[in-house]
Amino acid sequence: MPVLDNDIDDSQYDSGLPGPLGHVDAAIARLEAVLLAAGVLLMALNTVANVVGRYVFGRSLYFSEEVNQALIVLITFAGISYAARHGRHIRMSAFFDALPTKGRKYGMAIIAGLTGALMLLLAWFALTYVITQAGRGRVLPALQIPNWWILVWAPLGFFLTGLQYLLTALKNLTNDGIWLSTSTRDGYSDVPDEKAPDQ
Repeated sequence: MPVLDNDIDDSQYDSGLPGPLGHVDAAIARLEAVLLAAGVLLMALNTVANVVGRYVFGRSLYFSEEVNQALIVLITFAGISYAARHGRHIRMSAFFDALPTKGRKYGMAIIAGLTGALMLLLAWFALTYVITQAGRGRVLPALQIPNWWILVWAPLGFFLTGLQYLLTALKNLTNDGIWLSTSTRDGYSDVPDEKAPDQ
């Protein structure tokens, strides 16, 4: 039985989308990977620097909490799109897995389509919230930058996630197999209906 490698290698990412869409999708995937990696590293460095400052020099970094807050928002909303792109979201699939292959294929298209529509709706609500915050002119107390600058990742993340799910729905309707994302096949899609997958 072959061993599956569950690590994601973004340098080998293949969008699965045709033509220019594939190139744009691959570029966005690389940007998301860089943002996530940089965000996690910067958060770790910021936290370590704050701890060293507090316990070694007796003085905390006054802006540390706000920087980490901004990085958490970035990582969260870049991460939802990244997870959707690689088919890594948590799924409750007991009923889904019990369906025959054709039912799973169309079920996945419906699930991805509805999820994509919901993400785009959330992107709209998040955008109106960011616009409202920008109109209020609030700034972060320590960094003195507009509050909405760190919130802008929410509508962008929801929008990119919605696009990923809609493209997944389209891929399920136009291609063979069952697709969790435009580049990730469902693990059970090659198993005949009458046989359970090997454990």
